[in-house]
Amino acid sequence: MTEPVLHVDGLTTELAGNPRPVRVCDGVGFRIRPGETLALLGESGCGKSMTALSLMRLLPLGARILSGSVRLGGVDLLRLQEREMRPMRGGRMAMIFQEPQTSLNPVLSIGAQVAEAVRVHTELARDRIPDRIVELLRAVGIPDPERRADEYPHQLSGGMKQRVMIAMALAGDPRLLIADEPTTALDVTIQAQVLQLLKGLQRDRGLAVLLITHDLGVVAETADRLAVMYAGQIVEEADCASFFAAPAHPYSRMLLQSLPTAAQRASRLAIIPGRVPALDQPFTGCRFAPRCFMAQDRCRHEIPDWQDAGDGRRVRCLFWADGTPGIAGAKGADATLTQPAGAHADEVLLDVQGLRVHFPIQKGLLKRTVGHVKAVDGVDLRLQPGRTLALVGESGCGKTTVGKGILHLEQPTGGRVRYAGVDLATIGGRRLRRFRKDLQIIFQDPFASMNPRMLVGDIVGEGLQALGLAQDRAERRRRVADLLEQVGIGEAAMDRYPHEFSGGQRQRICIARALAVDPKVIVCDEPTSALDVSVQAQILNLLKQLQDQLGIAYLFITHDISVVSYLAHEVAVMYLGRIVEQGPAAAVLDDPRHPYTKALLSAVPVIDPGSRRSIIRIDGNMPSPANPPAGCHFHPRCPQAVPACQRDDPPLRTLDDGRIVRCPF
Repeated sequence: MTEPVLHVDGLTTELAGNPRPVRVCDGVGFRIRPGETLALLGESGCGKSMTALSLMRLLPLGARILSGSVRLGGVDLLRLQEREMRPMRGGRMAMIFQEPQTSLNPVLSIGAQVAEAVRVHTELARDRIPDRIVELLRAVGIPDPERRADEYPHQLSGGMKQRVMIAMALAGDPRLLIADEPTTALDVTIQAQVLQLLKGLQRDRGLAVLLITHDLGVVAETADRLAVMYAGQIVEEADCASFFAAPAHPYSRMLLQSLPTAAQRASRLAIIPGRVPALDQPFTGCRFAPRCFMAQDRCRHEIPDWQDAGDGRRVRCLFWADGTPGIAGAKGADATLTQPAGAHADEVLLDVQGLRVHFPIQKGLLKRTVGHVKAVDGVDLRLQPGRTLALVGESGCGKTTVGKGILHLEQPTGGRVRYAGVDLATIGGRRLRRFRKDLQIIFQDPFASMNPRMLVGDIVGEGLQALGLAQDRAERRRRVADLLEQVGIGEAAMDRYPHEFSGGQRQRICIARALAVDPKVIVCDEPTSALDVSVQAQILNLLKQLQDQLGIAYLFITHDISVVSYLAHEVAVMYLGRIVEQGPAAAVLDDPRHPYTKALLSAVPVIDPGSRRSIIRIDGNMPSPANPPAGCHFHPRCPQAVPACQRDDPPLRTLDDGRIVRCPF
């Protein structure tokens, strides 16, 4: 059998904490062979990224590796002096970080940053370095690499920046590549390109890859084996096919059951109660026992060791101690059926027609307007009570601006937004104020949307006071307490600050704030994009429950197709400021008609091999909304484009099943 490139055994890492140190990695061990991808997955706070930083010995101040070994090609990295470790980083092992924008130097050109990596890790002559830069940029699929080498990070798209990071990682010809959430901030189309690139590079160079992610679809389509991490320990290790067929550990099973799918539309998603335990405490039993639906008394007092689960799998669970695979057939959390939201086919709550939001481009000392960024360019939408319309598309297509334009958080430059018989696009100031209570928004980043100096009770009750709905403080506090109980946070949260809560809890607080004024319409702007799959399930259950009880209409802005399939009744696909396809969720997701919709859905990673589509590659990046192409906006990237697409702007066509499509084909 081939010797492993990386052999990690008993890795234990601590962070300095007050009053006790935090053991972020506790006896972690795994192996990766040449040409193999091992995925490390789990919730936020379980220790995935700290494991990667421990391997690279890039730990923050106050952190230290207590014990274990990290052998890379026979060399124990933990025994090297720092001067010996430096050539290993970027040389024999390299790392791609989660956010390329913060990893690249904004004041250095792309070529200069790649050149730095080449100089440090190779002995090329100075005159050959420019050729090597171009070679690396071309290897990672960057078009026109000679020109791109002279550009700066802000001139590149997110996908291009991530490709530059990969080029820098390859400069030293490493044997091991560590990819820490390399596609989290990318659209599904760009994500598919980056993952295909990594697969190709791995195949051509025989790279061993450690992929850190919480996206189970990415794991299923990319990895050979996986290791599930929980509370600083690996609790299950298996090949991907065996894992997705029958996960062995209760935590693994509950993660899978938390994934939203169309088949679960009429039921509640399984949730994992509680949260990852604090790692500054000694554990006397199974670390997952307080959240486990199968826990028994011995689970709380007996520390589980590794057990053989068959098919080359191993699992850290007491239920396998006697060789009894009872866990594989066990049921997960309660999936109580909910009442489906009532259909209101004849009632239109919010009618958006021809909405345009253009931003002026100004130049010169006198700030003359020389053009416009057409962020939203003629969008029609209809929202009905108790129903969800999902708005999907790549970053930069104008989804968020549509939501802000409807709510007048961005001033519309054209079109109509009719609510309760009034065109909101034509009014402002005090006249618009009386409609604010009915139209609310939940922002993507809950922490950034709350004042960190205000108590949660004041944050949730601010709208009640501002709109004059509860001027009396006692009445306002009673209302806020009821809201916090309704969203599952509890009255005790009123006297705490936002930083004292987890990401999922903060998003629940933002939902409570939106509900405080009894809205009829809520714009949900990527409310689950930053959440783990387990926390996401809690938020989706809450949103669906509130919709069923209160008849709220949601405009759900997202790029997560699995969330759309579970929550949405209708889907509108947006590209460069326009709707290109819209219709019932099942029809659009199962049988897309527009070429862009087909490409978008084909790029979504899925767990079930039978559900995977052949990826439709769309070349290039989305054009600038300041200078959109003539004719069909999608024709420069469309695999079906004909010469007429460059001339004629296709009108919206209504198909037999009721959906509308902006395409002559």
